[in-house]
Amino acid sequence: MNIPSVYDDIRPFEPDELQDVYKRLLDNEQFRQVLAYLYPGVPAEAIGAKMMQCKTNLEFQLAFCYGFLKNLMAKASKGWDMDTTDVDVTKRYTFVSNHRDIVLDSALLDVLLYDAGFKTTCEIAIGDNLLSLPWVKDLVRLNKSFIVQRSLAPREMLLASRKMAEYMHFVIKEKNDNIWIAQREGRAKDSNDRTQPSILKMMAMGGEGSPVERLMQLHIVPLAISYEYDPCDFLKAAEFQLKRDVEGWKKSAHDDVVSMQTGIMGYKGRVHYHCAPCIDDFLKNLSSDIPKAKVFDVIAEHIDREIFRNYRLYPSNYIALDRLDGTKEHADKYTEQDIAVFDEYQKKQLAKIDIPGKDEPFLLERMLTMYANPARNFIAVTGN
Repeated sequence: MNIPSVYDDIRPFEPDELQDVYKRLLDNEQFRQVLAYLYPGVPAEAIGAKMMQCKTNLEFQLAFCYGFLKNLMAKASKGWDMDTTDVDVTKRYTFVSNHRDIVLDSALLDVLLYDAGFKTTCEIAIGDNLLSLPWVKDLVRLNKSFIVQRSLAPREMLLASRKMAEYMHFVIKEKNDNIWIAQREGRAKDSNDRTQPSILKMMAMGGEGSPVERLMQLHIVPLAISYEYDPCDFLKAAEFQLKRDVEGWKKSAHDDVVSMQTGIMGYKGRVHYHCAPCIDDFLKNLSSDIPKAKVFDVIAEHIDREIFRNYRLYPSNYIALDRLDGTKEHADKYTEQDIAVFDEYQKKQLAKIDIPGKDEPFLLERMLTMYANPARNFIAVTGN
């Protein structure tokens, strides 16, 4: 496909570039160390030969990522699935989801889309703050990621946002592929998922027509991701205390690496993905009386409602909500055994936190909040 050169610095690699990318990766010592960890006892040359046989990004994903993720989730979860009842697997969508895990949100979606009958996976929006190592940037672009440029001056940021929006429209219209993008920049550390209107404004910089018509051209599907257990909950809780206690504290690149490793390898319990209906009809029927300044807010609120109502809740969510509220209002949703399991889980997670002045009551409250908020938002929308 003839892709405009203006997108060369952000787009995934094209098939005619893959052989050079494979060679760069296989020449990189850090990448070879990762291969040795993932495939103990398998010669790098054998893995390289298999890579060289992959002529497209999708072939690479199916040869390496698909099986790895299936095996990973067999060990790190109690089952995972996706409900695609409300979407058409023959069409292409922009999936806008809540953001639980840095790597797995989009990686698991790829597998689930393919298993659901989609003939392709999705192109993934990923922030350049996670790509400080050149070989990691090569690997994610090989895995159909496009780059969100964040470390720019305001004017440059505006131009970069417009280019990314135009590229997203190009993916849907010309490349006939799906897209995944998080509903906000960075994960919601307290799991109180809210779509940032600025994400929608960026997406409406591409395409043609009014802002609403431009969003319709992306065929947005709100996607709800539900984890029974978040492996990174203790890391997120620690971040809350460090931000509270240490003036100007910010995560380091190493912290991001630890979060990625923990999120990938840690136990997740049950995991559910749920596709809401595409919002094209909602956009088509938007009232013309909505002030222009409020349009993106209204659309963001609709996406939020769709995500909230499609959460799958677990005993952990209801136990946390009752604990925080000091009630037993939802006691019919869990058993004494569920309480014992959740308490033991939280005890183990808290024990993993090693920071100065460790404030256990605060950390526990933060962790409970992460599990309670999905239930709180689900109940607010559904009344159940």
